[in-house]
Amino acid sequence: MKGAKSKSESKKPNAKLAVNKKGSAATKAGGRSSKGKAAKDPNKPKRPPSAFFVFMEEFRKQFNKEHPENKAVSAVGKAAGAKWKSMSDAEKAPYAAKAEKRKAEYEKNMKAYNKRQAEGPEAADEEESDKSMSEVNDEDDGDEEGSGEEDDDE
Repeated sequence: MKGAKSKSESKKPNAKLAVNKKGSAATKAGGRSSKGKAAKDPNKPKRPPSAFFVFMEEFRKQFNKEHPENKAVSAVGKAAGAKWKSMSDAEKAPYAAKAEKRKAEYEKNMKAYNKRQAEGPEAADEEESDKSMSEVNDEDDGDEEGSGEEDDDE
């Protein structure tokens, strides 16, 4: 009989599934175990693209204009990779220069980010409160003279 499996055989796959579900449930909860990596800071600057990815930005636009019917991302990547390999170092130089410029900007932003991190979270709260105080003061100044809408229309 096809459907006549013993109970012990049907329990084996369920035990494996239970292990997989347990692992995925922890991931879905968003929390990591004490052994896992720490959560990423959304304020941290993103790493700059390499020269190839700077090239890809331009190539992708050009490729999509020439091949509007193409919807596969892999085709764009393969075509870009083939073209990048065929390019000389002189042709790659402008993209490398742009990548270096972005890298320098990233390093500047990272220094500022690390400085803010070293100062601690209290300094970030103070900066936000200073901004909100200046916004509040601007609004107060506008109320004394009249509404801001009347000033903008004149």
